Amino acid sequence: MKRIYLETFGCQMNVLDSELIEGQLRQLDYQFTPDCATAEIVLYNTCSVRQHSEDKVFSRLGLMKIRKQTEPDLIVGVIGCLAERDGAALLKRLPHVDILCGPGQLDQLPALLESTLRNHRQQAALAGDTSRRSGTLAAAEDSGLELLDLSRSFAPRKNRYQAYLRVVRGCNKFCSYCVVPYTRGPEISRAPQAIIQEARRLVDAGAMEITLLGQTINHYRYEHPAARGAAGAVPRCTTFAELLYQLHESLPTLPRLRFVTSFPADFGDDVLQVMAQCPRLCPYLHIPAQSGSNRILRLMNRGYTAESYLDLLQRARRIVPGIALAGDIIVGFPTETEADYQATRTLVEQARYRNCFIFKYSPRPGTVALRRYADDVPDEEKRRRNRDLLTLQNTITHELNQQEVGREVTVLCEGPSGWRESAESIIAGAPQAATRSPAGPVAASPRVELGPRLAAAMDGASSRHAAAFPRLSQPVTRDPQLATSRQPCVQLTGRTATDQIVVFDGSPTLEGRMVRVRIHAVHGLTAFGRLKYPAARE
Repeated sequence: MKRIYLETFGCQMNVLDSELIEGQLRQLDYQFTPDCATAEIVLYNTCSVRQHSEDKVFSRLGLMKIRKQTEPDLIVGVIGCLAERDGAALLKRLPHVDILCGPGQLDQLPALLESTLRNHRQQAALAGDTSRRSGTLAAAEDSGLELLDLSRSFAPRKNRYQAYLRVVRGCNKFCSYCVVPYTRGPEISRAPQAIIQEARRLVDAGAMEITLLGQTINHYRYEHPAARGAAGAVPRCTTFAELLYQLHESLPTLPRLRFVTSFPADFGDDVLQVMAQCPRLCPYLHIPAQSGSNRILRLMNRGYTAESYLDLLQRARRIVPGIALAGDIIVGFPTETEADYQATRTLVEQARYRNCFIFKYSPRPGTVALRRYADDVPDEEKRRRNRDLLTLQNTITHELNQQEVGREVTVLCEGPSGWRESAESIIAGAPQAATRSPAGPVAASPRVELGPRLAAAMDGASSRHAAAFPRLSQPVTRDPQLATSRQPCVQLTGRTATDQIVVFDGSPTLEGRMVRVRIHAVHGLTAFGRLKYPAARE
């Protein structure tokens, strides 16, 4: 059967989509390879939110054009948000692309592949202009897309024992800079019973942590069919807070449940109350502000003010003690003045995020911002503001992490660590650092190999990370209990319930287990600790 190379760009929703695609095509006897050069089918699951990700896709497609000159039977497919946004125009612009498939038509991908293999003609499955009109709940439940979610497979080691689960499709917010409502269609909440059913399958397959996904997940609201009573039809709905509670109570063996991404407008205290009441709900809230200037927030069509946003963060900290907050910020939005930027800087100082994703504004085709506003902030000024805000956030993160030194935390052990940079794309079938065989040379060696960033930090060497992160708070030394042990020892990595990365020494057999670790040093986003013995399941 044909070999497929699948590379994924963008958000967690795209990662989940690629997971579902891979499982679906494997059932049809397609094979996946991490080596693009040996693949007969090359698929790119694309993101159109930022220009940088888009540029990488077009660079890959340029290479495929050259390759098809000597391999005319090679099939090249573009799936995801970029395919939906550009539509048939992409096929005309890049005639060597054989397949286009939007995120709402992924269940049709096997048929597109089969047709292309048979007929050698370009194929497309896109929602087009009908997506806003036809995106009803009934249509979603009757579509193959829902069946695709429910029929997924899950490999715990490959996925580091963490699974994504979609609860809301699409978005209705229409922020002026964003293409998601146009590429993923209207906001549709899945039925609670289908979500719980899928979650149970994931737990049975070995998932230790489930992350619920939605573009604006706190706006989940499922309208049940009206029940007939003495007074007539009685409407009933399930809110996001109720869904969280139902999942928590329905999955007693699941150690962790978390969710992303939340929208600040209308974020109710009912969700925070459920987070406080349910011990296995992670005290972590990713809730993007995007700007601290009320004028810019109005131009972005965000629907809240900086004051109401900061009030929400205060309520979250009061109701859920110890909660970790994360945000997103865009700098250089059209007409952003220095005063607007300083307001954003003040918001970041007051928010004190555990981590914050900071981006330069880039105009996106099809958005209101592109039509209405000139991209008038010079690129160099965008870069300056981006660097300044990153430095500020890194300082805040380091200060918060310093408070963790000496504390004991529960960590989901993901496996051996190389402390590497995060990848900008994910390749299906590629080996992961966390899934190296315990029988391999890394596990057999009692010596812990440090990644380049940690080595540079310990040596005090100059590197491109030195300005962003202070020197290690404490020297990192080998765990004395492991130094005399005959068990294979590796450097392991994992995450806490607040999404803190923790590195520690231990046996490869701890992979996929909940362990207790005492933090003794921090550097940047990473904490270093020692195992508490015995390392038992949570």
